[in-house]
Amino acid sequence: MIRYKAGIIEKLREAGYKPQRIRDEKIFGESNMTDFRRQAEIPYKTLNKLCKILKCEIGDIIEYVEDEAAPEDNT
Repeated sequence: MIRYKAGIIEKLREAGYKPQRIRDEKIFGESNMTDFRRQAEIPYKTLNKLCKILKCEIGDIIEYVEDEAAPEDNT
């Protein structure tokens, strides 16, 4: 399963993007902020914007970990 490596909101704060600034400058919408808090799936467009803002690679934000509860998918 894909999961966040670190809290995105915390990473944004470290880069100088506090939630108020994000809202004021309309960098991300409220639905994106909610997804970040819930560690929900985010679209590629949002990942692209995060990587640009944070000056990082996708692998710095998300990672794949084996989900032991799910059966193997041989497709």
